[in-house]
Amino acid sequence: MLRIWGRISSVNVQKVVLTADELGLDYERKDAGGAFGIVATPEYRRMNPNSLVPVIEDDGFVLWESNAIVRYLAAKHSPGALWPDDLKRRADIDRWMDWQATTFTPAMRDAFWQLVRVDPDKRDAAVIEVSRAASEKAAALLDAHLEGRDFVAGDAFSPADIVLGCAAHRWLNLPLAREPRPQMARWYAALKARPGSARVLSTPVT
Repeated sequence: MLRIWGRISSVNVQKVVLTADELGLDYERKDAGGAFGIVATPEYRRMNPNSLVPVIEDDGFVLWESNAIVRYLAAKHSPGALWPDDLKRRADIDRWMDWQATTFTPAMRDAFWQLVRVDPDKRDAAVIEVSRAASEKAAALLDAHLEGRDFVAGDAFSPADIVLGCAAHRWLNLPLAREPRPQMARWYAALKARPGSARVLSTPVT
């Protein structure tokens, strides 16, 4: 059975869980990271020397890095569908998955930490504002891209929707004022309506 290591509050773990749920896989999730610890133990570091979540174990195969895990599960369990055969479509999916990892999520990181994981009396308003502004720029780009599109990459649900859906879940549920993004809101609502998204996209941002 597939084993997923990582707490569900981690946005990177959420990507993997959402993928597994979308694919209808049987899996065991083991809490790790944050208050659960485990990630600094020698046993865990043999799986992931970075001491981060998520990690999967799949019939003896160990893999870390959330987007790599999403690609692996999609390719293994849904070749030609969730992971398409067409090279150009795969490149488009990869493009948006990389954009999530290098642009959108890093932009909101400081706002998330300050607003969710830092005590109110220790928050830095200037840091939050810089992060908010960078996140708004990324959100505006995604909103414009989604104009006239049901999905991020091509005409079908893909791993790009999974990883960006998890990032959007965090952004849209942070306790701060945001510019209205109607296309992003429409797309996010459609993702939340998918049965495979129910567990992850109803998880509080903590």
